[in-house]
Amino acid sequence: MKKDERKKIEFEKGSGNVFADLGLTDADELYVRAQIGFGVFEILKNRKLKQREIAGVLGIPQPEVSHLMNGHFSRFTTDKLLDFLRRLDQKVTIKIGPHKRGEPYQVIGFAS
Repeated sequence: MKKDERKKIEFEKGSGNVFADLGLTDADELYVRAQIGFGVFEILKNRKLKQREIAGVLGIPQPEVSHLMNGHFSRFTTDKLLDFLRRLDQKVTIKIGPHKRGEPYQVIGFAS
């Protein structure tokens, strides 16, 4: 292939929220659920609990644990995911500040 025959690939910088980039109307809520849900998943994975044990800790039926561990976080409300963190003895801190242009509206981080 000659130099002038190469196809140029165009890239578009994402917003930091894949759900917004896809044009979903509830993108902010889906982003928050995904971030919190992944944090819950990581904590559970690190504790190496069986699904039956997770069900007991989180107070949900085992089939719901399966959905959680398979990344189906949209099945759970944000409140429910925050409750899971409480049941896992995690502190949740919410910090509110002005939005700066070009940054995501929600930033969720987990302490190591």
